[in-house]
Amino acid sequence: MRKQKLVMVGNGMAGVKTLEELLKHAPERYDITVFGAEPHGNYNRILLSPVLAGEMTLPEIMLNDLDWYRDNHITLHAGRKVVEIDRGRRIVRADDGTEAHYDRLLLATGSLPFILPVPGRDLPGVIAYRDIADTEAMIAAAASHRHAVVIGAGLLGLEAANGLVLRGMEVTVVHLGEWIMDRQLDKPAADLLQASLEAKGMKFRLGANTAELLPVEGEGGAPRVGALRLKDGSLIPADLVVMAAGIRPNTQLAEAAKLHCERGIVVSDTLQTVTDPRIYAVGECVNHRGTAYGLVAPLFEQAKVCANHLAGYGIGQYKGSVTSTKLKVTGVDVFSAGDFMGGEGCDEIVLHDRAGGVYKKLVLKDDKLAGAVMVGDTADGSWYFQLVREGRNVAEMRDHLMFGQGFAQSQLGDAGHQGQNQAALLPDTAEVCGCNGVCKGTIVKAIREEGLFSLDEVKKHTKAASSCGSCTGLVEQILASTLGGAYQAVDKHAKPVCGCTDHTHAEVRAAIREHHLTSIPETMKVLDWKTPSGCATCRPALNYYLISTWPHEAQDDPQSRFINERAHANIQKDGSYSVVPRMWGGLTTPAELRAIADAAEKYQVPTVKVTGGQRIDLLGVKKDDLPAIWADLNAAGMVSGHAYGKSLRTVKTCVGAEHCRFGTQLAMDMGVKLEKMLFGMWSPHKVKLAVSGCPRNCAESGIKDVGVIGVDSGYEIYVAGNGGIKTEVAQFLCKAANDEEVMEFSGAFLQLYREEGFYLERTCHYVERVGLDHVKKLVVEDAANRRALFERLLYALKDAPDPWAEQQAAPLARQYKTIELKVDNQGARHGLAESLSA
Repeated sequence: MRKQKLVMVGNGMAGVKTLEELLKHAPERYDITVFGAEPHGNYNRILLSPVLAGEMTLPEIMLNDLDWYRDNHITLHAGRKVVEIDRGRRIVRADDGTEAHYDRLLLATGSLPFILPVPGRDLPGVIAYRDIADTEAMIAAAASHRHAVVIGAGLLGLEAANGLVLRGMEVTVVHLGEWIMDRQLDKPAADLLQASLEAKGMKFRLGANTAELLPVEGEGGAPRVGALRLKDGSLIPADLVVMAAGIRPNTQLAEAAKLHCERGIVVSDTLQTVTDPRIYAVGECVNHRGTAYGLVAPLFEQAKVCANHLAGYGIGQYKGSVTSTKLKVTGVDVFSAGDFMGGEGCDEIVLHDRAGGVYKKLVLKDDKLAGAVMVGDTADGSWYFQLVREGRNVAEMRDHLMFGQGFAQSQLGDAGHQGQNQAALLPDTAEVCGCNGVCKGTIVKAIREEGLFSLDEVKKHTKAASSCGSCTGLVEQILASTLGGAYQAVDKHAKPVCGCTDHTHAEVRAAIREHHLTSIPETMKVLDWKTPSGCATCRPALNYYLISTWPHEAQDDPQSRFINERAHANIQKDGSYSVVPRMWGGLTTPAELRAIADAAEKYQVPTVKVTGGQRIDLLGVKKDDLPAIWADLNAAGMVSGHAYGKSLRTVKTCVGAEHCRFGTQLAMDMGVKLEKMLFGMWSPHKVKLAVSGCPRNCAESGIKDVGVIGVDSGYEIYVAGNGGIKTEVAQFLCKAANDEEVMEFSGAFLQLYREEGFYLERTCHYVERVGLDHVKKLVVEDAANRRALFERLLYALKDAPDPWAEQQAAPLARQYKTIELKVDNQGARHGLAESLSA
């Protein structure tokens, strides 16, 4: 099969990141040619400032040297600028006449510095600050000249000024705005930062408009810049003028090719140009949904989506990015994210310690953190940014929010993250990863020298966080503090399923649905799995996603289940097994107890225990005895309690109104109905239910995945509880008037969880991720959707083993088990696919 030809114009960070991701997905799909205007490989532009300051050298900031292109069979035309795109012939042409044909073209032309249109802008000594050549020119100027003026007090301008001060120059920053970094800071934060920078030797002229640049006689009599005149007539000596007044997307080549441009090359969510789908674009040259991004993190997000489509998967979408700014200027930490200016409908929490050099402002709107800005103490910046990005309700922690993640979470009973945000204060000798003996200095050195941007890259190069994972949060904080604005923490749900693939759980589920995949080998082939047979992490997840998406088409693969599920018992630490027969709703009979006792004696079971879920556990069963003991229990009418499965475990009940003088509802009857209805239901993780007959809640319904509590008017239903390592109290979902409504609401919620939950994600984590409002909208408020969810659950379970086929089934249970669906099997299957895509 002929390889397609991919040509990339531009050799910067966003473009090369796209190639790196593409080589992971489809290394043999393309012959790749790259044109770069600079005579270098790909380097880290974020680290130009440390080079200017003398802290690093050019070789230290290279991300992909020339050997990388050769090793990956990429043709690199370095130092050659593309001047023409012939879309009809699908050819690009460089300024030296070099041509390359393309099947797919990737534009990564970056941005151009904005040069003020003032007299004298062409004089020697007037430069922009965008690349290695500019940096080297500034270093040379600092070696022989004294006075520098930086025009622009944004991120780039202050970094340039800082480097020149460290090089020994007297630096004045001229800025048109009322305060420095006016796009990243509010005025109080900017004033505090300015005071710190002035103490380091910088001078500032704010609200100042440049009129012209004046020449002086330089070496050999040639003119060069010598001063800057402001519109108020004042003069500032300037042997060097650095233009850092902003950037513009570089669209010249795209415009000449008649691609639609509007403050950037306009692209779709797949990063294809809206004019020509053969042409893709990423990076600072792009306009996506009206926004052009200049920070590395969103550009890398674009790169991953673009590579996904170039690889032929077609399942990634770029929806835009929430950005944050974090930098260190001469030892002063600065952070901002979101809408930190506030305004109508917003509340502000402010801490301003001028003497201590600390300023913090948190902006809240509708009980959510809308934005944050900080100077001096930015240790919790990554946490605040996460809250802004996720839109999490912070009402409960509002009183503690200003004092940071560690304090807020300790007050809410979660001390798991305390101390993580102190990474910047740790000495380089501090051990971060105890499993592998990795210290902070080793991690920081690897990040800088190897050009690392992600947790996975740090794991690969240093082994930190690659074993038990307890130091993961600290490693992420070190990444954030080292990279500043270049780092964006990755949501755990956006990470690949495992090392066998680059696809996330959501992408895998979407592909199974959209491509109608029904087997693990077929799924691995379509998604280009890196390993031929997968691993113990991805195979169980794939198996669940297949059987939950296509319940009567996908073939359940026993070898993709854990040993407990294959053995129908829980393995114990001594190698023996635990057998738990099901007792519907916690009820049993003398005959069942007699069968359990007989089995315990016959197979010499050493321990018989009553479980917390109101079942009887036979502990210490030998593996060889498992088939026989289950045969005996089945003969007595007892089926598995699935105590080992990612499935329905138990429905715990109190004695309810059947016996209790306080009971308001028949808890045992309701529990039995729920358990029999849900028998055979596989789910992302284990599911436990409880039914309490009155608000005294003896069945502990408040910490179950679904908890039902009887009240005088019917029932209250709670969801997403968890009594595990970290107890999660269930959240109120709705009220139900009768048993039928309890079954429908509960079933609909569990089906939504089955369809949207990621494998090994408990209901509490699922609801935390999607939000209770999302669940209520689909299960409570939309009656038609609730009924559709419930019917899909029953459809999925209709061929499950009937646990009461030979028992006296309750009429309602029989009704639900044999319900006539409104669509036939084929229609129900399509209905499932449509619902998932919605």
